[in-house]
Amino acid sequence: MLTIVFDLDGTLIDTAPDLIDTLNFILTQQRLPTIPYDDARPLIGGGAKGMIKQALVLEGRGATEAEVDRLYATFVAHYAAHIADRSRPFPELEPVLDRLAAAGHRLAVCTNKLEWLSKRLLDRLQLSERFAAICGQDTFGIQKPDPQIFRATVLRAGGKPQHAVMVGDSVTDIRTARAARVPVIAVDFGYTDVPVATLGPDRVISSFAQLPAAIDDLASVKNIVDDQGFIGHKD
Repeated sequence: MLTIVFDLDGTLIDTAPDLIDTLNFILTQQRLPTIPYDDARPLIGGGAKGMIKQALVLEGRGATEAEVDRLYATFVAHYAAHIADRSRPFPELEPVLDRLAAAGHRLAVCTNKLEWLSKRLLDRLQLSERFAAICGQDTFGIQKPDPQIFRATVLRAGGKPQHAVMVGDSVTDIRTARAARVPVIAVDFGYTDVPVATLGPDRVISSFAQLPAAIDDLASVKNIVDDQGFIGHKD
């Protein structure tokens, strides 16, 4: 049995519409121009505070940490109220999660989103029950790419860190997996400002339908399978 640990934004769920709407709400409050969707989408990978900071830079102004913290609090409050207005699972996610669970794998979420926001989003989309653990930046007081958040998530899900794999969309996810010494599969439809294949993941998939085969391929080519069916990253 493998523990498959997913990133949330840009990996499991296309949250960009609601995140960008919230960002533009903040900018409008600041009497600044809104940012077009295509320009704002690559900003998501840096988290909400990163989005705010980069958006202000794009608008030609900076902000103190105190001001960013104030805007962040407003961002979280507005986003929480609109968290699933337009956010939806990426295509083919649910049947693939069913297939992985039927194969005996544990499923978990490890995100730099706040835990309560992550659970609210997955609750609204009726996905929470599929995951043995849903952990955010505040769950353990640690953020990716610190590998300890990954390991703690796997343990909370009832798995073993040496028998786990990361699925994500960004350099942060890849760095987390590398630091945790586990394989990483990257999706190429997420939120990154460079092609994710250039960041050095073990495998890249373009749809969730390709995920089971990518996991099987890692098990047979790059990793060691023991007599109980576990896989672990080969040194």
